[in-house]
Amino acid sequence: MKRQKITEGSIVEISINNEYYVYAQILNKGLGYAFFDFRSKEKLKNLEILTGCSVLFIVSIYAHVITQGEWLKIGKLPIRKDLETLPFKFIQDRHNSKYLRLYNPNTGEISKASKMDCVNLERAAVWDSNHVEDRIRDYYLGVPNVWLENQKLM
Repeated sequence: MKRQKITEGSIVEISINNEYYVYAQILNKGLGYAFFDFRSKEKLKNLEILTGCSVLFIVSIYAHVITQGEWLKIGKLPIRKDLETLPFKFIQDRHNSKYLRLYNPNTGEISKASKMDCVNLERAAVWDSNHVEDRIRDYYLGVPNVWLENQKLM
């Protein structure tokens, strides 16, 4: 595996079941990764196509996924305006579902939240490569993803 640095703006290529490729961009010093709604049976030659793609989701991943070369960096693009600020996440205690907090990954601030504040937000979590790959595969198959279901607001 190739050793790499986490470099803001870098595009990583991810093979899903050796069937197709998807792409993500490293955001905000590696605190978030934007996964684009784009897949191709062939490796992407022109990264510019990603600038017009919608984003499936933005999550944090373990550093080793990049640093140990599980996903290879294949180039770099300027970060789009809509991706410069990472979305808020929610924190919920598994033992006390009424304990809710909003987490701002841009500043590290955590504040009290209501259930309504947390609707449609991702749970604050760090994902491993296989979980992200499963999530992407399931999205394109149109089936529920077990890892995402486990992350839902209780």
